[in-house]
Amino acid sequence: MKPVMDAGTMRDSNDCVSTISAVGSLLRSGIIITSIAVGWIAVPRIALADEGGVSFWIPGFFGSLAATPATPGWSVTEIFYHDSVSASGNVALAKAAQIGQIPVNLTATVNANVNANVNLGFVAATYVFATPVLGGQASASLLGAYGNNSTSLAGQITGTVTGPGGGTVPFPTLSDNINSSLTAFGDLVPQFALKWNSGVNNYMTYVTADLPAGAYQSTRLANLGIGHWAVDAGGGYTYFDQKTGHEFSAVLGFTYNFINPATQYQNGVDMHLDWGASQFLTKQWQVGLVGYVYQEVGCDSGSGDRLGCFQSRVLGVGPQVGYIFPISDKLQGYLNLKAYGEFDNANRPAGWNLWLTFNLSPAATPPTSSRPMFTK
Repeated sequence: MKPVMDAGTMRDSNDCVSTISAVGSLLRSGIIITSIAVGWIAVPRIALADEGGVSFWIPGFFGSLAATPATPGWSVTEIFYHDSVSASGNVALAKAAQIGQIPVNLTATVNANVNANVNLGFVAATYVFATPVLGGQASASLLGAYGNNSTSLAGQITGTVTGPGGGTVPFPTLSDNINSSLTAFGDLVPQFALKWNSGVNNYMTYVTADLPAGAYQSTRLANLGIGHWAVDAGGGYTYFDQKTGHEFSAVLGFTYNFINPATQYQNGVDMHLDWGASQFLTKQWQVGLVGYVYQEVGCDSGSGDRLGCFQSRVLGVGPQVGYIFPISDKLQGYLNLKAYGEFDNANRPAGWNLWLTFNLSPAATPPTSSRPMFTK
């Protein structure tokens, strides 16, 4: 959100939309691993810097084992995503400006707070190709979202209005309590990825985009779409030692945002780094940490930009636990629960978010050796 995007779009996300691309499963020497690479969807939230604090990328979408190859064939991932954030100051002022609550020529000070709670369900379908592409494994995904975004803005805004001759007059104090709630579909997010494996080292590159098909209205406080097109691309690395069960992954990406035709506002270029570190205690149980760094590296622009460069930043970190289980001779399941607490935020709300993921994918063909990599 972050809703589909930060609080209504896929913001700096805490990750829209994404949550999300699901990787398939990997079976090596008796160990079945499923990787979740969800980091490419716009999810509704209310982070700021990026228009109204909302960005296409939701931090946390990519996680552990993001770059490991998967089993060829179809897989489906379902994700429940909860995001709870709040902010004051410029973030609240930006939301008020976004929905047209203050005039263009107002120089304002604000004593207000904005709060958002987002509950979304994501579904991602992924097809992994058996035929190599550029020596790697190719996959294509499409993600959609449906859920609720409830956002409120309460407080006072005061200031002065600049007249045609350059003079200023006091602006009547604006006191308001706006509550907005919306249950609808979010934007669509396609993704294409390539992955390569060399022993314990795994590499990936991806490109994804936001198709603004979700519920969006520029004057509404709560949205489930971002209202504009966006393209995101990047690369990642996973270290995975099957003998010890040690794993570490990191994915770096950049988002280019097109101008929002409804508001004439264009977000700057966003940089995001998602990482995960885990230990497989057995062939089924995985525990570890996850985190992200989000930094807007370009300035916001356009005739609808009321607050200047307005770059945003946020960091997040938290725990994760995963469980792999067989469903049939041909299918396997994977459950993952992870949560992030946010800190060191600038020009965007702070809060926490939680991801509960279920992945259904083809079971890989067992290796010729029955010797397990590690045991309980």
